[in-house]
Amino acid sequence: MSSPVSGGSSVAPGTPLVPVLEALDVSKQFYGIKALSNVVVQIYQGEILAIIGENGAGKSTLMKVLAGVHQPDSGQVRINGAAVNFYSPSDAMKHGISLIHQELNLADNLTIADNLFLGRELLWAGPLKLLDRKAMLKLGSKFLARVGLDVDPSVLVGSLPPGQKQLVEIARSLSLNGRILIMDEPTSSLSQKESDQLVEVIKELSSEGVSVVYISHRLGEVKRVAHRVVGLRDGRNAGTLATHEISHDAMVRMMVGRDLEKFSKPLALDQSAKVRLELQQFKFIGGTPLGVTFQLKAGEILGMAGLVGAGRTELAETLFGIRPSQGGRAILDGENFLPRSPVDAIAAGLLLVPEDRRHHGLILLQSIKHNLSLPNLKTISSFFLVDPFKEAKLSSDSIQRLGIKTTNSNKLAGLLSGGNQQKVVLAKWLAVGPKVLILDEPTRGVDVGAKAEIYELIRHLASLGVAILMISSDMEEVIRLSQRVIVLHEGNLQGELSGNDINEESVMLLATGSKEVNAK
Repeated sequence: MSSPVSGGSSVAPGTPLVPVLEALDVSKQFYGIKALSNVVVQIYQGEILAIIGENGAGKSTLMKVLAGVHQPDSGQVRINGAAVNFYSPSDAMKHGISLIHQELNLADNLTIADNLFLGRELLWAGPLKLLDRKAMLKLGSKFLARVGLDVDPSVLVGSLPPGQKQLVEIARSLSLNGRILIMDEPTSSLSQKESDQLVEVIKELSSEGVSVVYISHRLGEVKRVAHRVVGLRDGRNAGTLATHEISHDAMVRMMVGRDLEKFSKPLALDQSAKVRLELQQFKFIGGTPLGVTFQLKAGEILGMAGLVGAGRTELAETLFGIRPSQGGRAILDGENFLPRSPVDAIAAGLLLVPEDRRHHGLILLQSIKHNLSLPNLKTISSFFLVDPFKEAKLSSDSIQRLGIKTTNSNKLAGLLSGGNQQKVVLAKWLAVGPKVLILDEPTRGVDVGAKAEIYELIRHLASLGVAILMISSDMEEVIRLSQRVIVLHEGNLQGELSGNDINEESVMLLATGSKEVNAK
C-alpha cells in the first residue's frame, strides 16, 4: 500500500499512513440547522492542511469540533487511529491539539513569559509557591526561538506588533506540547512582511513534525504554504486538492461549485469627469507636515495602498470627521469641506465603510433591519416616528439589491457571515446616496464568492458616478479594481500609479519608501 505522498500527492515527505488527527463522518447542527454533514478530514504528521470554503461552509464548526469546543452529534474524532471524546478544549490540549483563534487570546498587560505559562506558572520555594521568573524567562526564550522571535520574554505583550503577537500565540501552543496547530485566518491582520515571516515559521514547524491545519481566505497564501487542500461547501466535503493540483481557479471551483467571472482591467478613467474630492496639502494625525494632495473624480475607483501604519485609515477617519484635521484644504464638489463629526460628513455625502465592521460598522446585537434603518431615519420617518412600511421596504430592497443571504430582516447582524455583514454595511450607506464612498479593507475576512460580488458592486457604483476611495492591503484587489493608485509611506503620499505602472512591484517599491517604479 502506498503512502499519501506517493505519486506526487498531497502531504509532506515521510508522512505515515495513519492520520494523527481524523474527523470521520462528523455531523453537527445548531437549532435544527446543519452546520456539518458527514464531513471527513484527515491530518497527517508534519502536514500543512488548508481548509477552505465560503463563509458559512462549516470551517469554524469543524475546527471547534476538532479542538473540543463543540462535540459532534454523530461521527468520530480519532487520534492516531483511536477514537477519542473531547468534552472541552483542555481535553484536546492533552492530546497536543491547540486552536489559535483569529482574535488572539493574549493578555496585553502581562509579559510574554507570563502569557506563555499563564495558568501553569513555574514555581519554587516549596509550599510558598513563589514564581520562578528566572526559569520562565529562560524556558520562554527557547520557545520564542523555536518560532523565530528574537524578543526579550520580559517585554509586555501589549507593546508587540500584530505579527509578533501571532508568533507568541504559536509559541504558547508549542509550550503546551502542541503537535497539531489549528490556525484560523492567522494573517488577516498582518502586514505582508509579517505574513511572510509567519509562513516561514509554519513551514519550519512542519519540517519538525508539527501538523498544521490552516484556514484562510487568502488563496495565494494557501497555495504557498499548503501540502493539501480540503474544501467545504454547505457543511459538506466539496473535494480535495493534492499539492500539484492546488491553483487559484481549482480552489475557487471547489469552494463555490462554479467558475467565477474573470475581471478585466478597469476601464480608462474619463478625464473630463467632475472632480468630487480634492485634497490640498491636507494634514492629519499620523501624516507628515507636508500633508497629502490628490484628486478623486466622479466614477473613479482610486486605490490607496501602503503598509500597515502608513496612515491610510487615519486619513480616511479624518475625512469622515472621526479625527480632527491638522490643516490644509479639503474640497467636496467645489465647496470647502471640514467635517467636525461623522454627522457632518454624512450630510455632505462622504461616507466611510470602516475596516472593522464588527466594532465600527454594525450593531451586532441588533437586527439587519435596525442596522439598515439607523442612517436613514429621515427618509423612513413621518412626524418623528419610524414608518414601519417604509422601514420594511428599505430592508427588503437592500437585501434584494445586494443579495444579502438571510431568512428575514429581523435576523441579528452578528449571526451573519462576514461577507453578508459587509453587504449590510454597504447597503445602509447606499440607501443614503453617497457622492464619495471610502472603503477601508472592503473584503477583509470575506470569502471568495462574496468578494466577487462586492467587486461587482464597487464597479457598478463607480458606473453610477460615485467616487470611490478604496483602501486595501490585498495587492490583487488593488490591481484588479483601481483606475489609479496612490501609495502612502509613513504618512506621506509617496507616489501615484496609473496604467502599466499599476503592478505589485511598483506598489511595494513606493510602499517601502522608494520613489522609483517599474512599468510592465
